[in-house]
Amino acid sequence: MSRALLALALAAMALLPALAEADVLVVVVRHAEKATNDPRDPDLDPAGEARARALASALAGSRLDAAYATQFKRTRQTAAPAAAAAGIAVTVRPVDGGNAATYAADLARDLRALPDGSVVLVVGHSNTVPGIVAALDGRPEQAMPETEYDRFTTVRLRADGGADTVVSRY
Repeated sequence: MSRALLALALAAMALLPALAEADVLVVVVRHAEKATNDPRDPDLDPAGEARARALASALAGSRLDAAYATQFKRTRQTAAPAAAAAGIAVTVRPVDGGNAATYAADLARDLRALPDGSVVLVVGHSNTVPGIVAALDGRPEQAMPETEYDRFTTVRLRADGGADTVVSRY
């Protein structure tokens, strides 16, 4: 395991022992590097495929209960290795009309309603990830450049309505 991947895994897993039965743990990432095979809906490129496998490795042992992705191949392909390792399907949540703010708010509401103790992976885009994290933890959005693929955000949704957030790189 690379040094960076080990640091990522430790940062994310550090929240797991503190996870109360009524808490929900959400891991939010942007899709991995994309190919140029289709301007509208590209696949992952080889580096992106490797990053998706690294994400699955980082989440191994976290008892992943759900994985969400948008309708685009690159998000589904990023989530697929982690979901397969956990024995679950990737749930597709379309970004209808491209309204990132509404998407983030609706997803955050639904994530907060998940069963107590859930661990969830959410794969989005550079224009949805910052809003999703902000909708979950109530802090201002942290812009994500189009060239950034390695941000790994773990948000623990506490039963008291608060949130604890850790941002790592992988």
